[in-house]
Amino acid sequence: MTNHEKKYWISTHEAIPIQTRKILNEYLLSLKLANKAEATISKYRSLLERFCSECLVALDLLTSEDVLKWVNKFSVGKKETTVIIVLSILSSFFKFCLEEDYLEKMLMKKRWGPKVPQPLPKFLTEQEYARVKMAAERLPLRDRALVLFLFSSGCRRSEVAQLLIQDVDLERRTVVVQGKGKKFRQVHFSEECALIIKDYLWTRSGDVKEPLFMNIYGQPLQQNGIYKITTKLGKLAGLEQSLHPHCCRHTFATNMLARGAELEFIADEMGHTNLNTTRVYARIPTEDIMLAYQNIMG
Repeated sequence: MTNHEKKYWISTHEAIPIQTRKILNEYLLSLKLANKAEATISKYRSLLERFCSECLVALDLLTSEDVLKWVNKFSVGKKETTVIIVLSILSSFFKFCLEEDYLEKMLMKKRWGPKVPQPLPKFLTEQEYARVKMAAERLPLRDRALVLFLFSSGCRRSEVAQLLIQDVDLERRTVVVQGKGKKFRQVHFSEECALIIKDYLWTRSGDVKEPLFMNIYGQPLQQNGIYKITTKLGKLAGLEQSLHPHCCRHTFATNMLARGAELEFIADEMGHTNLNTTRVYARIPTEDIMLAYQNIMG
């Protein structure tokens, strides 16, 4: 990998005016310093390079009409969700420019965005969850421990891939995970999961600095490996949809909510800094709500 490829937060796009490119790179560096993911910064850089190279008006002379004209041209044939992402990226960049006095006023207008209903998270029903757990009993010990951990902790697969044995307290059934923004939090997992993890660790060397979930080469089980295990399990359980790790996370949240857990507790467990992110689960009809509706309405 070359030095240029490593510096994903730096734009070298020659079609962008030097001064505009300098401001763009300041913005991209601010994203890196805010611990944004490489994929996120690369997506922002690519879109903003396109905008800055195609919109020929100098940054300090830009008007809302100039931006809207480019957005309308870009949006032809694009999905509404793509347009929303583009508007969000442009808004973030212009907000930075405003705060750094590169612009005198905000160029984006809220009314530009298409109104798209927020999709409900994909989760397993009670019956599907039961089928998955039965199918998981046929998995190797490591894979079963992993699946139970995903379902009972609500962790992201990126968080699970970083875990070490020393991060886990089997007696208290807690684990310290590093989430988004390199923030640490303590999460809980089920007693069944603790028993299976304990059995799995009996097969290991006992070095607490080793990865909690290890591949056949003695290295941490990576995110794509976790994804393969869950999708394979979904097929084994005969699910109609794909069982991906985030579906396990959504199922954890809906199960907790159906059992009366407070949104604040669920948010803490899942590492949501904004409670509105967790509130989407409150829009999902639980089995009890659906049953009550059927009893009343028929």
